[in-house]
Amino acid sequence: MDEDYFGFSWVRNENRKNVTIYVNNPADISVIVIYFLVVLAVGVWAMVRTNRATVGGFFLAGRSMVWWPIGASLFASNIGSGHFVGIAGTGAAAGIAIGGFEWNALVVVIILGWLFVPIYIKAGVVTMPEYLKKRFGGQRIRIYLSVLSLFLYVFTKISADMFAGAIFINQALGLNIYLAVIILLLITALYTVTGGLAAVIYTDTLQTIIMVVGSFILMGFAFNEVGGYENFKDRYMTAIPSVVIANISEKCYTPRADSFHIFRDPLTGDLPWPGLIFGLTIQAAWYWCTDQVIVQRCLSAKNLSHVKAGCILCGYLKLLPMFLMVFPGMISRVLYTGKKDWHHPG
Repeated sequence: MDEDYFGFSWVRNENRKNVTIYVNNPADISVIVIYFLVVLAVGVWAMVRTNRATVGGFFLAGRSMVWWPIGASLFASNIGSGHFVGIAGTGAAAGIAIGGFEWNALVVVIILGWLFVPIYIKAGVVTMPEYLKKRFGGQRIRIYLSVLSLFLYVFTKISADMFAGAIFINQALGLNIYLAVIILLLITALYTVTGGLAAVIYTDTLQTIIMVVGSFILMGFAFNEVGGYENFKDRYMTAIPSVVIANISEKCYTPRADSFHIFRDPLTGDLPWPGLIFGLTIQAAWYWCTDQVIVQRCLSAKNLSHVKAGCILCGYLKLLPMFLMVFPGMISRVLYTGKKDWHHPG
């Protein structure tokens, strides 16, 4: 049985009881190929025009970046394929509370620009381990933070983003998932290693534009399919999968009563509001204010004014995932009740 949705084909094999998804339009395949080529071209362009002969030139883009690429790069460095898969999926399962993770960053990213970055600039550092060495002295803490940061990035962020991106390529184009991972690594490594931070920031900026524009289009189509916001709210609360496991609680596949509440009960909520406000803020401060990938973008700015403006732009962009990822994910529950056994812990 074949069915088409938004340019994709769903092919259900009744004997094997599985679903294969692939792009069925040559124009869509061309868009994906052109996207990779344009990203690679921007990386090469940045590589040619940037002075990479010095440490500052390679790692800090010559400290020449203005506010808008910085803000876009901060956003793109945080948002990846894992967000589009994970946030949308969590929204489909449990409602809008997951969007609070994105909105929490609004305050913390301002703290980064006004409090932390001035200290880093005054210290004259390039990396966070270098700052800790200057602050506390000795080599061990510098080595410890370097190893810890690499470990966390490889096993919690890079691997997850690669896997999510590879799944999309595998499902959309039919490529082997391991080949998809290799392709992603080669393209990223090519412009990162050869072009330095400038190439990364400019490609991040391009990808931010593509993500935002594409997500707005998707959101428009999604809300059109369900008949607007009010109709979406009603249909989501009655969206129950057509196929469920017989021996699980009804709570596991029916929408939560607080699906459209960000701040949930501190005792019974799946994302209790004290944790969302206080606990998450502590974690967000670590990520946004001390993470090497984030701080490095700010240190590449011409001056502190561009740092602050870039942080403000990033804050505005962080408003969008609720509308561009969470809501479309919730709408997918409404549209595809027969395609997926949506559930959350009962």
